[in-house]
Amino acid sequence: MNKIIVMWGLSAVLFLAAVIGVYTFYEKMNGNESHHAHEVASQKESEVDHQHGKDEHEDHSAHSDSAKSEVTTNVTYENAIITIEVKDKEGDTPELALSHEKMMHLIIVSSDLNHYYHVHPERHANGLYTKEFHLPNGAYKVFVDIKPKNIAYHVSPVELHIGDEQHHHESNQLTPDQELKKTVDGKEVELTTTPLQAGEPVTLTFDTKEATPEPYLGALGHVVILDETGEKFLHVHPTSKDQTVFETTFAEPGLYKVWGEFQFDGNVHVYPFVIEVK
Repeated sequence: MNKIIVMWGLSAVLFLAAVIGVYTFYEKMNGNESHHAHEVASQKESEVDHQHGKDEHEDHSAHSDSAKSEVTTNVTYENAIITIEVKDKEGDTPELALSHEKMMHLIIVSSDLNHYYHVHPERHANGLYTKEFHLPNGAYKVFVDIKPKNIAYHVSPVELHIGDEQHHHESNQLTPDQELKKTVDGKEVELTTTPLQAGEPVTLTFDTKEATPEPYLGALGHVVILDETGEKFLHVHPTSKDQTVFETTFAEPGLYKVWGEFQFDGNVHVYPFVIEVK
């Protein structure tokens, strides 16, 4: 009898241990699955937040390029001094970021697109930027190429008239170059392009022949492009530090004038080309 009671007691203990073991195992597995699900959910949430932040950055970048400018520029010329005033919407002088070793690149082009100048005004204590530079009488379009910090800015032409009124109505008549080769001060440069199609990426390759360009403003060269009306402005930099290859996109078909800038023997040479985008 005692033996039977002992066996029943032992059986009860084993059964209870089995029940407890199964329950513990179930709880552990359920907890792991919940923890894993929580980790997956957190990871997905993190990925969504990261993607959202990325999209916001991309949207902000695109918005900055295409939005209405939050900066105004005023350009005057007197006694061979060019003065540029830069203001934000509150009327303050915005802080500018350094771009290719300069705070400001000032591109000046005559209204007939025959004369081209690239200068770098310096800032003064009053917030104005000035540059001593002699300009012949005539009508010009000035492009203030700057990078204001944290403010949307779009480069637009500023009209500048110097001298008599008769010089103010010059018009440009562009004709596509039949041969894209130019020689300036004994240095020849040849331009080749991929198909010139509007809305498609275009590669501009400048062959400097036997001459090797020297670094100029942090690059082997600079390219400025205007449409035939002198309204659409592109300032393009090389795709790498050791090649005179540039990439851009033309939004619309038409005639464009391209100025390639390269430095040889300490002197900057400017090579003008006229191309037609289909």
